[in-house]
Amino acid sequence: MSVEKVMSSLCYFSVFFAPFLFPIIVFFVMRDEEVTYHAKRAVLSHLLPFASVIIAFIAVFGLDIGVVVFLGFIVFGLLNVIVFIWNIVKGIQVLRW
Repeated sequence: MSVEKVMSSLCYFSVFFAPFLFPIIVFFVMRDEEVTYHAKRAVLSHLLPFASVIIAFIAVFGLDIGVVVFLGFIVFGLLNVIVFIWNIVKGIQVLRW
């Protein structure tokens, strides 16, 4: 197994230990094109749940409609779970190739 595959998969698996920091460091340190590609994708996939949390807080404090806020939390929660699972799947796929 090559170092490039391990670093690429760790960018996705960093959702467990350093969601933003690790892929950004890998992006700037590693010179391999494939590794930087996966690092960019990992950063974007880690930003999506973060952005959804910010939007959810804005909805809670900005809106006074309980049903809309409740449905928003369900949608954002599902989005976060999907992105989390996607990162795990992508990390495994990178290791297998």
